[in-house]
Amino acid sequence: GTREVRNRLLEHELLADPKEQAEHAMLVDLARNDLGRVCVPGSVHPTELMVVERFSKVMHIVSTIEGELAPDQHPLDALAVTFPAGTVTGAPKRRAMELIAEHEPTARGPYAGAVGYLTFAGDLDFCITIRTAVVAEGRAHVQTGAGVVADSDPDAELRETKAKAAALLPAVSPAKAGAGR
Repeated sequence: GTREVRNRLLEHELLADPKEQAEHAMLVDLARNDLGRVCVPGSVHPTELMVVERFSKVMHIVSTIEGELAPDQHPLDALAVTFPAGTVTGAPKRRAMELIAEHEPTARGPYAGAVGYLTFAGDLDFCITIRTAVVAEGRAHVQTGAGVVADSDPDAELRETKAKAAALLPAVSPAKAGAGR
């Protein structure tokens, strides 16, 4: 109904946004470059390009970049060259990481890291931890982020970050007495 029409309109706006297009193209290029360091020359390519994935509170533009691992490389080499991912550091990656260390008030911890598995056959599947909640000693520490580029609107980026955090907050909120009965 109405929600689906609204979601399709938001998808169209997201894909048509020049800032989102430029940011995503830069990240696709960065991923291709990273994988190119450990893959057979000419084998790195997008298998999915600029597809919108919907989540409970936000939509993301997603691309999948694949390549054939070079014979002298191990699957963990592919992980090593792609993390931390450009989607959470920016580019150029090394300088962006220096700026993050200088300006972010707390260490990222598991935020922007990787969670996944590696099989004995050498297959691996990892994802970026782009929304995290760490609960310790009765306190919850929630981390989310947004892609900031030169023409970013700080208010829009803050709204995006808060929307992402909103999806985590119910999981770390104290349960109400009698809830679920």
